[in-house]
Amino acid sequence: MSELITAALVDLDLAADTKEAAARSLAERMRELGRVTDLDGFLADVAAREAQMPTGLDGGIGIPHCRSAHVTEPTLAFGRSAARVDFGAPDGPADLIFLIAAPTGADSDHLTILSSLARRLMVPEFTEALRSAEDAGRVAALIRGEEPEGQAPEPISEERVPERTQATASVETADPADPADLADPADPAPAEDQAAARPPFRIVAVTSCPTGIAHTYMAAQALEQAARDAGVELVVETQGSAGFVALDAEVIARADGVILAHDVEVRDRARFAGKPVVDVGVKAGVNRAAELIAEVREKAAHGPAPEPAAASAPMDAGAEAGDGFATRLRTWLMTGVSYMVPFVAAGGLLIALAFAIGGYEVNKAPSVASHFVWTESASWAALLFQTGGAAFGFLVPVLAGYIAYGMADRPGLVPGFVGGAIALTVNAGFLGGLIAGLLAGAAVLAVGRVDVPPVLRGIMPVVVIPLLSSAVVGFLMFLVVGKPVASLQKALTDWLAGLSGANAVILGVILGLMMCFDLGGPLNKCAYAFAVGGLAHPNDGSLKVMAAVMAAGMVPPLALALATTVRGRLFTATERENGKAAWVLGASFITEGAIPFAAADPLRVIPSAMAGGAVTGALSMAFGCTLRAPHGGVFVVPLIGAPFLYLVAIAAGVAVAAGSVVALKSLRGPVSRPGNATAEAAVS
Repeated sequence: MSELITAALVDLDLAADTKEAAARSLAERMRELGRVTDLDGFLADVAAREAQMPTGLDGGIGIPHCRSAHVTEPTLAFGRSAARVDFGAPDGPADLIFLIAAPTGADSDHLTILSSLARRLMVPEFTEALRSAEDAGRVAALIRGEEPEGQAPEPISEERVPERTQATASVETADPADPADLADPADPAPAEDQAAARPPFRIVAVTSCPTGIAHTYMAAQALEQAARDAGVELVVETQGSAGFVALDAEVIARADGVILAHDVEVRDRARFAGKPVVDVGVKAGVNRAAELIAEVREKAAHGPAPEPAAASAPMDAGAEAGDGFATRLRTWLMTGVSYMVPFVAAGGLLIALAFAIGGYEVNKAPSVASHFVWTESASWAALLFQTGGAAFGFLVPVLAGYIAYGMADRPGLVPGFVGGAIALTVNAGFLGGLIAGLLAGAAVLAVGRVDVPPVLRGIMPVVVIPLLSSAVVGFLMFLVVGKPVASLQKALTDWLAGLSGANAVILGVILGLMMCFDLGGPLNKCAYAFAVGGLAHPNDGSLKVMAAVMAAGMVPPLALALATTVRGRLFTATERENGKAAWVLGASFITEGAIPFAAADPLRVIPSAMAGGAVTGALSMAFGCTLRAPHGGVFVVPLIGAPFLYLVAIAAGVAVAAGSVVALKSLRGPVSRPGNATAEAAVS
């Protein structure tokens, strides 16, 4: 097993002035040692992780890190910058920069070392030793936990059980010769003795971050230190890359409060039901540990109802109070749409197959429960159609239920599903489902903040909150917002049915731009959900919208696949390999196949993809192409109205996007890397 860091991976005079330049400089050292196989691919993974959350920490520390398929073994490179580099820390730029690289599926021994380092970064003596060291070998030894000279801080083993800081005083055996020990037991004890006899305030905590390498363990270390300073007992469960050991059920039962510092969903969160909870992002656990300890103690002292769990969606799980409403709203809607998509795919493809087998009259077939002939294709087509229709019947309830789940976790599911079902009952459709989900989540959050006696806390999430919030949502959906939304839904359906000419083309351009802007992100999902919502009540306009959306969504991966084929020298070796897979992904209507290209070069790739998507969307609408299946790509072309023109529209968009990418990348010039110029030049 190679050493995690050597002197060759240390730069005591890092000259970079931006975080991107710093990461590249340190990554180049990794590549020279053969620990990174593709520099640009690795840096794209680092940038993607940085985009999730800044990696700067208080105290002048930057820890860019990621898991990457381009890393051969866990590696750490260190740079010390006199100019300091901004990594987004609240207290300013960093002078100590650690680039942590872990391969996909890294072994637990190496990851344990990385997690131990993350804890040691919270020890001031360790960081000061790194700032004063004059030799790269000395720095590497300090980081590895060796002490070749001087006194480095003792390395912290990740395998030890997290300390429990006791607030209780020790009890000694009474001495008969000491009059104080022979005092009358009926006499009141001194105040300080009574305080010492009280049980300690007990806290359990969970920390986790997207990669589970650095912030997870740094937050744990900060919370443990803050607990020692505050004189409380704390046990942390680190749900990190080196695995985790779940908190003992007895420890949780004895706990007076819970701290959740996380940027991904906390596993088995229901364990903490009935406890006062402080729920924050993992960086708050690193930077505000003492405040979190005080906050959970205050919650326990006032005896409030436990807060509803935060959204399970990763983006919302780590949301801080400073996040704007628009950011949270986007996350809630994305949660609902992401859970709805499998129902769309399964139900839509079953319906599409039914039309292919039984024709467009299959929707008039009697129920297969009462009439099914095994030897007739029409009966099998009816079976597929009715099964797909049953799956489609869940679209609006699932959308509403999981929007509420994104806002308030499991207590939001019942009122969300109830609200979605009511939306179908009053014909409020897709828009009604959106509103019902938001109302349900808001109702759960409101009810969850009501102070209740401690005896009722345990039943709040499973009985009281779902009961009251469902009643509120039912009242609002049936009597207040249901009918107006149903009218709006009908107006939208009628508008789609009457689309023609210039209006249809403009809508196609807008949908094409939305599908290709964030490649599977919020705007892409909004356009897709808009199209799928129209399939619940299909007409000529809604079928045109569905066709335009799928066609535009196929453009980005197909365009990048074409570009890597015709001008491979403009792309890295990894991108050329990704281009081969992008052919299949694009043909299957998986827009996310273009994400690796966009992450590495967003300013050239995304505008090019948007241009191609707009062309395809406009042409599809202009040609009057229709589609009854919500998914399937080229594999459902037989179900498309005007299939030849549909393929022409896709080809035109792919040509525009690929040509734009090639033109923009040509301005930069071919990709070249030291030691690989010959291979690059051989690719045309």
